[in-house]
Amino acid sequence: MLYGTMKVAIGGPLKVAFRPWVEGLENIPAEGPAILASNHLSFSDSFFLPAVLDRKVTFIAKAEYFTTPGVKGRLTAAFFKGVGQLPVDRSGARGAGEAAIKSGLDVLERGELFGIYPEGTRSPDGRLYRGKPGGLARVALASGAPVIPVAMIDTEKIQPPGKVMPKLMRPGIRIGEPLDFSRYQGMEHDRFVLRAVTDEVMYEIMKLSGQEYVDIYATAAKRQISEAAKAEKAAKAAAAKAEQDKPGQSAS
Repeated sequence: MLYGTMKVAIGGPLKVAFRPWVEGLENIPAEGPAILASNHLSFSDSFFLPAVLDRKVTFIAKAEYFTTPGVKGRLTAAFFKGVGQLPVDRSGARGAGEAAIKSGLDVLERGELFGIYPEGTRSPDGRLYRGKPGGLARVALASGAPVIPVAMIDTEKIQPPGKVMPKLMRPGIRIGEPLDFSRYQGMEHDRFVLRAVTDEVMYEIMKLSGQEYVDIYATAAKRQISEAAKAEKAAKAAAAKAEQDKPGQSAS
């Protein structure tokens, strides 16, 4: 009931205001379990995709959204639960991965849709990054559920970093045909199989989205961008100090 209420309260105005276009809705099964594997450009991806689907889709979200104290924290937790997100503790990499897999399997065992971002985090620059095999592939092989590739289009342009007010524009969603990985059944602990499954899904997402593909993890790219920004800031500070320390030149 809460999901339905939130879908009307948030999804309705979202569709009216932004008018997202959708291709491939017929690829979402009317019933039964399925995994929606999407690129991740914006915080809003987890709202636009459920807004255009008739069926409930459950994503996982970091536990901090559900455990913040105070009135604001309780409201935030209620909001994320209402839009179909499950808390996963990311404090320990291995523990977080196992929790995410269990959450996904629980959703699929109920015959529902499970949404996952194989990149593991939002793209820092709009490009598509290497998928992490530990979550998507393991859930797909352990459950036997079909994987449906999804491409979010232009959602990162709605509210770029540093902008408070969102830009009213039409984002897009392309939904691909279901992928069947039953040929790998029982091989969810083979790292080469996990990599192959993940890469196949990422290739389909790339075709749907038209994004440039980068064969490194998005987390590594974010680290590189952060380090480059720090180095640039340090270089500018050093240059400014050197200019300040220059001995004054006497007028001719």
